[in-house]
Amino acid sequence: MQIVSTPHSRESKGHYSPAVIHGDLVYVSGQLPINYAVGETLPAGGIEEQTRQALKNLDDILKQCGSNKQQVLKTTVYIPDITYWPVVNEIYAEFFGDHKPSRTIVPTNTLHFDAMIEIEAIAYIL
Repeated sequence: MQIVSTPHSRESKGHYSPAVIHGDLVYVSGQLPINYAVGETLPAGGIEEQTRQALKNLDDILKQCGSNKQQVLKTTVYIPDITYWPVVNEIYAEFFGDHKPSRTIVPTNTLHFDAMIEIEAIAYIL
């Protein structure tokens, strides 16, 4: 098992790894829509911008692990309000294109930092 860290993971106060590689699979922890390039801030705007940022963070970690979005097998998407789902689904479909990994959507209560979305994934590595 290989624990993967990222430039921003060293600052995390939580007891977790951003990703773990085991064999030819990578397990990516939930990605919040934090723009780490400008610090621990959520993007201005609403669910659209936050969804794009969370997917960007997921994509960045996948690439660091030697994988990519076309190799994602499963995602779990957490949102605090199910009314966000149509917008999230549209942006998610744009991100993945023709690739359709299995997916679970989980309506939940408040997410950390009052984020509007969190996305975790399992992908394979070639």
